[in-house]
Amino acid sequence: MAIERTFSIIKPDATRRNLTGKVNAVLEGAGLRVVAQKRILMTQAQAEAFYGVHRERGFFRDLVTFMTSGPVVVQVLEGENAVARNREVMGATDPSKAAPGTIRAQFAENIEANSVHGSDSAENAATEIAFFFSGIEIVG
Repeated sequence: MAIERTFSIIKPDATRRNLTGKVNAVLEGAGLRVVAQKRILMTQAQAEAFYGVHRERGFFRDLVTFMTSGPVVVQVLEGENAVARNREVMGATDPSKAAPGTIRAQFAENIEANSVHGSDSAENAATEIAFFFSGIEIVG
């Protein structure tokens, strides 16, 4: 199996409830290793650029408002098939449909405040990682 990297965000709803350690414990328990991490307050410009692919969708403004409403923890995760593994451990976007034991089943408040974001492909992971981290900040 291939060792790869993926990108993760612990969202404002989870940081507000002091769940960073609990989320990380689930990620690490799933075989993912945190190789870069920082807590930031995302600016409106950062959120608009990061989620720009959704600019024309009805939920874009609410998403930007939510993601700038409090601190987030941006992370680079590493492990075997990290993109797929992270998506599996996050659970379905709608927490009511997330499998038991997944991050969203355990911690999400609702479909918007669903505690975590994760890259959906290796290509997007590389883009998202580069958006928030320089190479020297990632120490595997």
